[in-house]
Amino acid sequence: GLGWITKLDKGEFIGGEALAAQKEKGLSRRLVGFEMLEKAVPRNGYEMKADGRAVGRVTSGIFSPSLNKGIGCGYLPVEYASPGTRIEVFIRKRAIPAQVVKTPFYTQGTHK
Repeated sequence: GLGWITKLDKGEFIGGEALAAQKEKGLSRRLVGFEMLEKAVPRNGYEMKADGRAVGRVTSGIFSPSLNKGIGCGYLPVEYASPGTRIEVFIRKRAIPAQVVKTPFYTQGTHK
């Protein structure tokens, strides 16, 4: 989603070839935001599942006092990256339901 700031046609730069190849091939996963649907706090490294299969890992997570719920980010296959998609985050060997959401998590007026 950063193609608008990455100009691949402006000459050579470090990583340019890899980005061009990725653009041509297409993305296999996306960085998404998610919110926990039950009282739980996601943490880095926790496994994420969807449709009964492992689909990713939490890259960062925290309890949001302004939203009064656990929120996090992680990479998911593109087919699970749409807002509203239900996933599960495994916390202490328990599957806790979560939902992919648009970021930023907090916008003016969304606090509780």
